[in-house]
Amino acid sequence: MMESGSTETGLAAMDSSKESGDNDLQVQGPRQPLRSFKGIVLQPTGRWGAQIYEGHERVWLGTFPDQETAARDYDVAALRYRGWEAVTNFPAERAHKGQQPLAFLAAHSKSEIVDMLRNHTYADELRQGIRRGVPAPPAWARVPLFEKTVTPSDVGKLNRLIVPRKHVERYLPPLSTTEKATGKGVVLAIEDSEGKVWRFRYSFWNSSQSYVLSKGWMRFVQEKGLRAGDTVSFSRWTFGPGERLLIDYRKKPEEEDAGMADAIAAVQAPVVKIFGVDIAVGGREAREEHMASS
Repeated sequence: MMESGSTETGLAAMDSSKESGDNDLQVQGPRQPLRSFKGIVLQPTGRWGAQIYEGHERVWLGTFPDQETAARDYDVAALRYRGWEAVTNFPAERAHKGQQPLAFLAAHSKSEIVDMLRNHTYADELRQGIRRGVPAPPAWARVPLFEKTVTPSDVGKLNRLIVPRKHVERYLPPLSTTEKATGKGVVLAIEDSEGKVWRFRYSFWNSSQSYVLSKGWMRFVQEKGLRAGDTVSFSRWTFGPGERLLIDYRKKPEEEDAGMADAIAAVQAPVVKIFGVDIAVGGREAREEHMASS
């Protein structure tokens, strides 16, 4: 199945009316009181269908015994197709259920979610996914904010990451005058690529006139094995409410490490005397050869 959620051929036999449905259809059994739900359509059998449009293409989500079930399944598809800003039938339920269902949706493709809805397995698979542990949001559900190459002091004993002012002013929540003056700041909860939530103290250090993440930063450095020259990146999850921040890291390429080692080796190269003249043995390979022969 394509990601666009193409309609199955059997859909041609189904009702082709739009989201409002056709209220004049003759149905079998007692007619349910009609309510104004988005994305549902009454079927000749008396059941209710759910559908969503992607562009000009209709994606059929299945048939259901009543309006509310169809409307809730439309809501699931709408969140996956449109994100947090989707117009849904039961917005209060979305806020009540929290982040885990959204993370589950983000971790699956549109076609996978549509298959779950058509097969009426979405609720069971959601419960199983939550029990297993919902993965962190994928790359497509993130908006990159900024990156920083960490310095020796960022991964040293000071237990802090200096965040450039231009990034703070654009992407991080503003600190109040009192929070800046006292240096206490606030606690930021930031999720990493493995779904673990880290809590850093975000504050302004008057002594250095800099914004920092501290208190918890050193644990992050140690767990991820960060070294000077590595890069930390910050992004925001677009699939949920608010300003949910995400943090990731990227190790410095090995060739850069090798080049650094050669540079250090050249500076620290041993000196040998040839015909009474001091000669430096430069480079890592030359130094190793000299040490092996001595």
